[in-house]
Amino acid sequence: MESTTEYPIKTAGYNMVNDVPVFNEDNMLADIEKALEDSAHQFTTLDYIYLTEEDNTLVGVISIKNLMACGDKSLKARDIMIRDMVTTDVTNDQENVVYLALSHGLKSIPVVNEEKGFMGVVPYDTILQIFNHEVQSDVFNFGGIFHRVGDEYTTIHSSALHMIRSRLPWLIIGVIGGTLAASLIAQFEELLSSFIALASFIPVMVYMSDAAGAQTEALIIRSMALESHLNVRKYLAREVVVATTLAAVSGLFAAFLAYMTRQSLILGVIIFLALFLSIIASVTINTFAPIILKKFNYDPALATGPLATIFSDIATLAIYLAVAMTLLRGA
Repeated sequence: MESTTEYPIKTAGYNMVNDVPVFNEDNMLADIEKALEDSAHQFTTLDYIYLTEEDNTLVGVISIKNLMACGDKSLKARDIMIRDMVTTDVTNDQENVVYLALSHGLKSIPVVNEEKGFMGVVPYDTILQIFNHEVQSDVFNFGGIFHRVGDEYTTIHSSALHMIRSRLPWLIIGVIGGTLAASLIAQFEELLSSFIALASFIPVMVYMSDAAGAQTEALIIRSMALESHLNVRKYLAREVVVATTLAAVSGLFAAFLAYMTRQSLILGVIIFLALFLSIIASVTINTFAPIILKKFNYDPALATGPLATIFSDIATLAIYLAVAMTLLRGA
C-alpha cells in the first residue's frame, strides 16, 4: 500500500491508515479469529475486517461483532461478509468521509482507488478529529476570523495578541467595505433627501439580500463538501428557479408592507423591483464565489462571512438606489 503522505492534505488518502486487518474472502472464520488473537496489537483499528480478492480488490467487510457472534467458525469469510459496502475514493475530501460515517453509522470508512483496490481505512478517531476541525473552521469563517485549524482558539488559552490578529483583518476589510457603501449612498444624497422614505427601507433591503445570500452560501458549500463531483450546471439551474421564486415572493411582500405603511404606490414598486433584483444578485454572488474559489483550489468556505456580506451589501445598495432614481425621474 502507498504512503498516506503521497496524497493531498484534507483528502481521504491523507487521513487513512494501512495497518488494519485484511484477509482473503476464502479464509475460514476460525483462521481469521486465530490470526487476530495473535496479531491484534499490530492494528490501529479493529472495528472491521476487510476482505479482498487476490488482486487486492475490496469485496466485503465483516464487523468484529458479527465475527465473534457467528457460531460456525468453519464458514468462509465470504459467507457472512457484507458486500454492499460504503467506501470512499482516495482523493475524496475529508468532509465527505465524515458525512459518510455519520450518515451510515459507521466507525470507519474503507478507502479504495479507481480500480476499487483496497488502500486503507479512515478510522473513527480520525473521523472525529476531522469533524471537530471542519466545524471549528466553518464557524470561524462565518464569523470572519482568520484561524488555522489545529490551533487552539479559546478565551482562556489564547493570548490577547493572537485573538487580535485573528479577528482584526476582516474587521478592517469590513470598514473598507462600509466606507465604500457610505460613499455610494453619498452619491444619492439629493435623491434620499427628496424622498426620505427611501432611506428608511435601506436596512430592510440589506437584511433581506444578506439573508437570502447566506442561505444560498451555506447550502452550496455543504453540497460541494459532500459531493466531490457536484453537477454544477444542474445545481445552478435549480438555484435559478429557487432564487427567482424567493425574490418574487419577498419583493411582493415587502412592497405590500411599504405601501401599507407609507401609502405610496411608487415606493411599493421601487421596493419590489429593487428587492427582486437584489436577492437575485446576492444569490448569484454567493453561489459563484465558492465555485470560483474551489476552481482555483481555495477553500470555498473563504467565501463566507464578511467578504460575501460586503459584496452583497454594495450590490444591494447600488441596485436599490439606481432603481429608485430611474423610477422617480420618470414619475
